[in-house]
Amino acid sequence: MDQTIKIGISSCVLGERVRFDSGHKISKFVTKELAPYFDFVPVCPEVGSGMPVPRPTIRLVSDQERIALVETKDPTQDHTDKVLDYSKSKVAELEQQQLCGYIVCAKSPTCGMERVKVYNKNNAESIGVGLYTNELMKGMPWLPVEEDGRLNDPVLKENFITRIFSLHDFYNSMGDEPTRGKIVAFHSRYKLTLMAHHPASYKELGKLVANIKEYELDEFYRLYREGLMNAMSHRASRKNNTNVLMHIQGYFKRNLDKNQKQELRQVIDDYRVGLLPLLAPLTLLKHYLSAHPDEYLAEQAFLQPHPQELRLRYGL
Repeated sequence: MDQTIKIGISSCVLGERVRFDSGHKISKFVTKELAPYFDFVPVCPEVGSGMPVPRPTIRLVSDQERIALVETKDPTQDHTDKVLDYSKSKVAELEQQQLCGYIVCAKSPTCGMERVKVYNKNNAESIGVGLYTNELMKGMPWLPVEEDGRLNDPVLKENFITRIFSLHDFYNSMGDEPTRGKIVAFHSRYKLTLMAHHPASYKELGKLVANIKEYELDEFYRLYREGLMNAMSHRASRKNNTNVLMHIQGYFKRNLDKNQKQELRQVIDDYRVGLLPLLAPLTLLKHYLSAHPDEYLAEQAFLQPHPQELRLRYGL
């Protein structure tokens, strides 16, 4: 079983001095907290496509026909084609490496994921996507992609890390060769997770799995992976999490006495109204699960989507 979780990352976010001014944009969260869990694959599209360090600044410019990547001070210096060529070949190479996520540098004309400035004759609008990241998201639509700055938000951070561990779990569960049986078993372990993230996708994926025999295995694998990761990209809401907690509570109704049931109901309700973090009802449910084992529940990824040491559910 491959334990290394490969994550693509903008080189500058990892601390490499590859920016136009020979600087970097190191993320302490990435280098301190995530580094023990992930094997980073650094990429700098500018350097990769042959630009020097330091270099003139570049920006995205719209001329109706297309979005071009040009030098700020000399727009005749057009880098669009070489960055696109590099991006396409790099994305194809990365696809073979089973990446489980990607952290990109915000606002960059090559790596930004959203709201990148696009200049036209009269003004600039924050409506663009970096050239490289656009190719990355087109080439691997299932891949969890997030910007460095957005990882300061506890909800976005937890969602992104959950998606990474889920995709890694999916690849690990397939082993050397995906089979229909392996995908069905994986889906069974992720039922509660999917209910928490996106009930509509949970139903759609359930239908897909029920009709598994109607698909070629390769096609089914691709459809399931994309459906799974699309569902997970929806953040698990307090309302959906509460429904899942109540669903789990139902498994213990024969085992708990009146006071225990009342306490569990109260803790779930306190989470529902925002008085307690998600960790509180989960800790109590795990305690009851160890006292009253249930094979189906014990296998559910919802109870432990990522290592507890990351402390990601404390703020939820």
